[in-house]
Amino acid sequence: MALLLYRLGKFSYRRRWLVISLWLAVLVAVGGSAAAFHGTLSNNFQIPGTETQRIADKLKQDLPSASGGSATIVFEAPDGGFTAASRAAVTDALKKLQTLPEVRGTVDPFATQAQVDQAGKAITDGEQQLAAGQAQLDASRAQLEAGKAQLAAAEQQLTAAGTPAALIEAQLGQQKAALAQGQAKLDAGAQELAANKAKLELGKRQAQAASAIRFVSEDNKAAVAQVQFNTSINGLAPTVRKQVQQIAHETSSAGVTALASKEITEDISALFGTAEIVGIAVAALVLILMLGTLIAAGLPLLMAVIGVGVGVGITFALSGLFDMSSISPMLALMLGLAVGIDYSLFIVNRHRTQLLAGMDPEDSVARANGTSGNAVVFAGLTVIIALAALVVPGLPFLTVMGLAAAGTVAVAVLVAITLTPAMLSLIGRRIISKRAWAKAEAHNAEPEHEAADDAKDRERSTHGWGGMVTRHPWVAFVAGVLLLGTLALPATQLQLALPDGGSEPVESEAYQAYDLTARSFGEGVTGPIVAVGEFPANLDATQAQKLQYDIADKLRAVDNVVAAVPVAISEDRRTAVFQVIPKEGPASASTVKVVSDLRGLNSEIKADYDVAMGLTGQTAGNVDVSTKLGAALPPYLAIVVGLSLLLLLLVFRSIVVPLLATGGFLLSLSAAFGAVVAVYQWGWLGNVFDVANPGAVLSFLPIILIGVLFGLAMDYQVFIASGMREAYMHGSSAKEAVRVGFRHAAAVVTAAAIIMVSVFSGFIFSHLTMVRPLGFAMAFGVLFDAFVVRMTIVPAVMYLLGAKSWWLPRWLDRILPDVDVEGAKLNRGQSAPAPGELVH
Repeated sequence: MALLLYRLGKFSYRRRWLVISLWLAVLVAVGGSAAAFHGTLSNNFQIPGTETQRIADKLKQDLPSASGGSATIVFEAPDGGFTAASRAAVTDALKKLQTLPEVRGTVDPFATQAQVDQAGKAITDGEQQLAAGQAQLDASRAQLEAGKAQLAAAEQQLTAAGTPAALIEAQLGQQKAALAQGQAKLDAGAQELAANKAKLELGKRQAQAASAIRFVSEDNKAAVAQVQFNTSINGLAPTVRKQVQQIAHETSSAGVTALASKEITEDISALFGTAEIVGIAVAALVLILMLGTLIAAGLPLLMAVIGVGVGVGITFALSGLFDMSSISPMLALMLGLAVGIDYSLFIVNRHRTQLLAGMDPEDSVARANGTSGNAVVFAGLTVIIALAALVVPGLPFLTVMGLAAAGTVAVAVLVAITLTPAMLSLIGRRIISKRAWAKAEAHNAEPEHEAADDAKDRERSTHGWGGMVTRHPWVAFVAGVLLLGTLALPATQLQLALPDGGSEPVESEAYQAYDLTARSFGEGVTGPIVAVGEFPANLDATQAQKLQYDIADKLRAVDNVVAAVPVAISEDRRTAVFQVIPKEGPASASTVKVVSDLRGLNSEIKADYDVAMGLTGQTAGNVDVSTKLGAALPPYLAIVVGLSLLLLLLVFRSIVVPLLATGGFLLSLSAAFGAVVAVYQWGWLGNVFDVANPGAVLSFLPIILIGVLFGLAMDYQVFIASGMREAYMHGSSAKEAVRVGFRHAAAVVTAAAIIMVSVFSGFIFSHLTMVRPLGFAMAFGVLFDAFVVRMTIVPAVMYLLGAKSWWLPRWLDRILPDVDVEGAKLNRGQSAPAPGELVH
């Protein structure tokens, strides 16, 4: 591999304009494809095969009017509450919304609340009318009974007087007929009264269910309207979202504040925000301080931008073919920038060191590509393996996310080993400042400076951080493990969920809508659960209605359920939809339990009413996604670690180094999880990281963090350990190799880690809320993995083990191919480097 990359570097150096032109052509082609073929990004995290998706598909088929996505807009009245004018402004806005082709309908809160209130009054009036009817019926019955008694007495008198039966019948027949007619009328009245009672009972049950949900707050200062769309929320174009917001905000002319929910306000179209740009600016500053010239500092940034442009451009171009979440290009961008800068930096830094040592520029570029470029390829492979393995859990949105990020990292590697050498050829001597050139030329003119440099290098390796760690290896090892172990403690309390409006920034419209809705109507209204029942065949309207309320009563009896209301039924009365309002928000632990308890009722409802139940909607879907992701974590971790262990075994030809690398990763991963729980779940340092409403952690953060952090951790392991192995292979003792290799790798790895942390930190304050904990977890994980694990624990353990660090069974040594990550084969032939050259 080293020889192949050496030749590739030499080719790129000599054919610089060809390589540059090819990459520019690729960039233009990808950009054009992205502009022409990109689709609408979404935040659809549904998983095929789950109950949520199955019920949603059934609802779409059986009851299309209830299958589209829905969202809410909450209106806040000025001081004093809603007036006739402000109510009219809200109603007019909702009517205007109905004219949009994408809107199926709206629910006017004032009209609906009036109907609910009127239903309550109607029940009271009905009860009074029933009481009056019952009293009238009782009076008629008493009158009829009295008439019967009189008729019986008269008949008895006539019989006692010896009156013939025919004469008695003639005299009393008319009275008997009148009494029979009265009895029939009384029976009809009783039946009508019974029917009215049954109807009133259903009405009372309906009013009771509806009264549990308000559409206008009791203080008349807030009203919540529902907007039903023809398609799913995730399928709404950004332009439609903006239209809905603009129309809703027209109520401001009447002094009403309109706040749309997260489903509407979510902006998933923009990639960059101010925070991301600040992160890149910090990375640029680190590059300038390290490399000394703007040209040298700008080259890794340019390479990263081109790599990201191609990688993310391909992702956008394919978004028209695949259902792609908004976080997919963001993850690709985040990783592409970080690794793109780092990979190019490793090659540029090696080239600069070799130039200052007096090496020919062309050979220096080729050698940098064959040594540092070799490490870049294998480091990139670990990241690609970890990300591509996101296919394994079988979750579609995660598959697309992983492949998009893996593809962007692959592009970053290709840019580093092809375009970077071509650009170095174009830049020439300007990669180094004039002062550095003058100093190097004076130094190189000194007699036997190489031997002196080598001796000085070995002496310096005993100082600094590396020297301190190797002088006190047990202290460094124990302190590092204790620090990471302590930070990992909160991870035992990790709770997972998808974010709701309460996790948005405080100043955002989504958060304000969530907060106002929760205060005025209860948190559960922000995340209702949709229950769907499959009713028996051949029910009449009354039977179906009664069954609806029976099922609603069952659902309402579940702990932490505030309301369960029948909202729709199909024409054939086979499919009924219920809205269940939990006590707390959709991301809370109690709501997760409500979903579980509701599903636990299925067998009981089936046995009692012959109704098959199922849950769907965003809240139930989020629970399903979190459950699936939690179950996918162990096998995913095993696959990623297993494949990467094999790769590291191949690279370092050692049993200990891969195991040490993986053990260190597990420590830094646990610490990263602990920090995320402390900040985003418990709210520690919430003011610093803009966490206004701490809650459950993003459900797919752990699986993505495992993939990304493992890949990036192995990056630094490859660069540091390859330097140690190179020194060991070139004649240094095992312990001395740890110090010498560490010294040569530490500076560039430190800069690379700071750059990566800076880029990731920029996303901590991203305009996309879901990206924030990801950015934090990655920045924190890289920070501690690079400085505590790779630069403290790893050299301490390797120093303690000495030559045992490089032990490999002979039989395994014979069958493993030699990938030559340290570039030893470049020492053979005419263009061999000097024996003492090490990886920088």
